Amino acid sequence: MKKKLLAAYIAAALLFIFGVIGTLLLLRSPALNVVEITRDDEVLYTFDLTVAQDQVIRVDYNDSYNLIEIKDGQIRVREAGCKDNTCVKMGWLSSSAPVVCLPNHLVIRFSSQQDGIDAIAG
Repeated sequence: MKKKLLAAYIAAALLFIFGVIGTLLLLRSPALNVVEITRDDEVLYTFDLTVAQDQVIRVDYNDSYNLIEIKDGQIRVREAGCKDNTCVKMGWLSSSAPVVCLPNHLVIRFSSQQDGIDAIAG
């Protein structure tokens, strides 16, 4: 009985450790500097944050909008015309989890493609 209980504790501990490691790997900052701004799987802009100038980009959608800020090699949604502003609250893009504005169908994410940059701030 004690062996089964010990095995259950070890299995639970290993599961917890692997869960923590998996979460850290998922949320770690990617080594990529190229970001894509997309809407409905269409790439609107691609930026290399290492060379992009500080700027604010307005992306309109129907009667709404997003103001996307690039500053000091980082990118975020600074302001949005949607009601919930979840995308604004997400802050600077810093992990493999994208910044998403569902009402405006907008996604900002790191891109694995290093070639074919559409736009560089300027």
